[in-house]
Amino acid sequence: MRLDVDPAGSEAPFEQVRRQIAEGAADGSLPAGHRLPTVRALATELGLAANTVAKAYRALESDGVIETRGRHGTFVASRHAPDAATTDAARTYALLARRDGLSKDEALRLVDQHWT
Repeated sequence: MRLDVDPAGSEAPFEQVRRQIAEGAADGSLPAGHRLPTVRALATELGLAANTVAKAYRALESDGVIETRGRHGTFVASRHAPDAATTDAARTYALLARRDGLSKDEALRLVDQHWT
């Protein structure tokens, strides 16, 4: 994995890291399942503070681009599209939850309770 960070650029260093990893995941140069360096290792390689790389990784994880598997490391997430039945079930659930007066947070909490 080759990332270039321009500390004098108009884009913040964490955003440069985030963007380049996201682009690599999108174009396939960083395929699903590719293990990323640790925060500390990438920070050292790029000459950045560990918090800068950690911020980029948090943003990427929030966007679903990468996933952290505990002590196993951080990986490019798979981009499987849900099938039609899953999409239909999600739509139906959202409609029923709204009809029952649940907020989005309440509906998601209910899903979390049943996710096993």
